[in-house]
Amino acid sequence: MLRSPFFYFIIILSLFSCKEKKTSNSNTEAVSKEAGVLRDKADENYQKQNLNTAFYEFNKSKLLFETVKDSANISYVLIQMASIQQINGDYYGSKETVTDALPYAKNNINHIGCINNILGIADKELSLYNDAIFYYNESIKYSKDLEEKQGPRSNIAAVYIQQKKYEKAIDLLESILSQKFLDNESKASFKATLQDNLGYAYFKNGSDEKGFYLMNESLKLRNEIKNTYGSIESYLHLGDYYSKKDLQKSDDNALAAYNAATKLNSVDERLEALQILISNNHSAQDSKYVQKYFSLNDSIIKVRNNFKNKFAKIKYDSKKEKDENEKLRLEKAENQLSLQKASYMRIVFAIVFVFLVILIAILIRYYKNKNKAIEFKSSYDTETRIAKKIHDELANDVFNVIAFTESQPLSTENTRENLLQKLDDIYGRVRGISKENNKIDIGENFTKNIKEMLSVYNTNERNIIATNFENVDWETINDVKKITISRVLQELMVNMKKHSKASLVVIKFESDQKTLFINYTDNGIGCEKTEVVKNGLLNMENRIQAVKGTIEFNTSPNNGFKAKIVIPK
Repeated sequence: MLRSPFFYFIIILSLFSCKEKKTSNSNTEAVSKEAGVLRDKADENYQKQNLNTAFYEFNKSKLLFETVKDSANISYVLIQMASIQQINGDYYGSKETVTDALPYAKNNINHIGCINNILGIADKELSLYNDAIFYYNESIKYSKDLEEKQGPRSNIAAVYIQQKKYEKAIDLLESILSQKFLDNESKASFKATLQDNLGYAYFKNGSDEKGFYLMNESLKLRNEIKNTYGSIESYLHLGDYYSKKDLQKSDDNALAAYNAATKLNSVDERLEALQILISNNHSAQDSKYVQKYFSLNDSIIKVRNNFKNKFAKIKYDSKKEKDENEKLRLEKAENQLSLQKASYMRIVFAIVFVFLVILIAILIRYYKNKNKAIEFKSSYDTETRIAKKIHDELANDVFNVIAFTESQPLSTENTRENLLQKLDDIYGRVRGISKENNKIDIGENFTKNIKEMLSVYNTNERNIIATNFENVDWETINDVKKITISRVLQELMVNMKKHSKASLVVIKFESDQKTLFINYTDNGIGCEKTEVVKNGLLNMENRIQAVKGTIEFNTSPNNGFKAKIVIPK
């Protein structure tokens, strides 16, 4: 991932450029003072990278500033909260938070500039490149001088590289590098970033020699000023450069990037380095790198989802605390009952949220590949399918349990046992859904597990036949494709069981030196081809396309269902 050189700089800069003095008047002085103290403590924790504490304190101060209608400080703390969410990978959440700041920042040029820059960063990281460029240009409009404009302009050049608009990126970066202020030693890090991105753009545009020179000069400068984080991007670019010229040098640079990123705990850059090593394909080493990639990717997804849930919970709990305090002042007699109901509701929602995080983490792990557009579509469709299943099968039960806790006396033993039974039923259903998307054994038990999965669908009325399965040399199929094959076969079985009413299913495996062929046939009722999308088969197509394969469906009413899958080895 090509990071903007100002990604973290702008976030830190916003601590100083966006800050406003607390408002005060005779009627609100005490509240304003308390809110200001909380805001300053949050700023201090932000600088120390105590992000959870900072987010909590910013949110508390926002609620107090709202009571005194201090617009400047409300927009400031919302901008800071959005910045924290971006640091932890919650880009959608940061956009939602910073958008809330817009009504409060109408007359504040600094705040409007910060808001647009944060929206630009979020959309760039979400691959919404045209939107990112729009917001960066809006940020430039609110820059106070020529030097300050170069940060957003550099961000735009980085987006052009992502869009493969290399000539536009080259023109823009050459223009920035011609600025005299870059001769200042304090700008060496920014200059190195510009040189590296310019060299990478030249290389991608076909000017290998010029591109290599600039990337190499950037790495030398970064090493001279001991900019270890910046050197990671240089090593990644050089690893890409050498991947078509000298695999050993490509590996050396990728490993250098991986080791530096490991020391700095830069997970995204470690993943990029592993992608280069996997792409270079070192047979025995390849399996090790693939396992590292999936393990690391799974960890970062879990961590970022935990951060998202923490941020949402902080907002939720703060609002709930405010509401409960007002209620306590008015209804002290009902205090214990209210707390008890709230406690049970939190338990119910916590159970649902925990398993949702597990399910989504499992799902996302198996859908990473080089073709990001197909990968995203496949992941999105699968998430939607799982979300619909959770909604259809669990939502009513969850809301019934909530209604039960609100209407029944929880102090009664029978009522508590009844509640626990309902929660246990919900837990069982969630485990069932999780089991359908659990980890796939891609080792020596792969063939055995596939057979066991297919045998589950054998009944007295239905016969499943798999032929030539043992004739395939599965050791020549990489791990990602094994996972894809297992998931697609499982989805074909589920689709057959739900829609086909087949009594006979035949799955034939064939292969040659370069390609694996899977032919699926059943004697079910079939369907119109226009119904294929409705039956969930589009998700199978996305999975197969993600590993550069193809799948063809052949069906019509009362003529059975056929699927032909072709996957390159």
